[in-house]
Amino acid sequence: MTGIFLADDQALVRGGFRALLESEADFEVVGEAASGRAALDGVRRTRPDVVLMDIRMPDGDGLWATGEITADPSLAHTHVVVVTTFELDDYVAEAIRAGASGFLVKDTEPVELIRAVRVVAAGDALLSPGVTRRLLARMASGLKEAPHSDQLALLTEREREVLALVGRGLSNDEIAAELVLSPLTAKTHVSRMMSKLGARDRVHLVVTAYETGLVRPGWN
Repeated sequence: MTGIFLADDQALVRGGFRALLESEADFEVVGEAASGRAALDGVRRTRPDVVLMDIRMPDGDGLWATGEITADPSLAHTHVVVVTTFELDDYVAEAIRAGASGFLVKDTEPVELIRAVRVVAAGDALLSPGVTRRLLARMASGLKEAPHSDQLALLTEREREVLALVGRGLSNDEIAAELVLSPLTAKTHVSRMMSKLGARDRVHLVVTAYETGLVRPGWN
């Protein structure tokens, strides 16, 4: 079973999420909270696999609670997906800095929310496509002429190719098809890059792809 904790100050939203998620046989909502501090306390008590975290809540917002959760070694297996009405780039950047493994807006289709929980529970990371493009294009527009080539020096030529495809938003299976590799080999390359670059998850690899200039605004 995948244990899920819901943090949102609106009871109706929590109820909707609970009904949707518990329609899946392998999902269990293990707790709820309506404030940031209550969410942190509840997550420490229930130790879920995934937390769906609202941003704007009383008594410590969702970004603060996310940072506290990801900084707690005893919660290393717990992954946070920030789910909010506010599709603002600053919030996305703050969520990433706080250690979130994903960012979705509340108008996401139900099937995509379920997929997001599965992806993050498996140890991967995601951002909704529109959010990803805007945030990373904004980051890339601020790059200097000389990108962070010292990070690229840590990677093999093949790993650079894989990183560029990660930056374009491709999954491991899609990377494997693009480079004519097995999915397991693609996954191995991604894991090794995360280790070499000190990346927490796939989101941070995407950011690195932009910071190093491997990917530029306008990719499809």
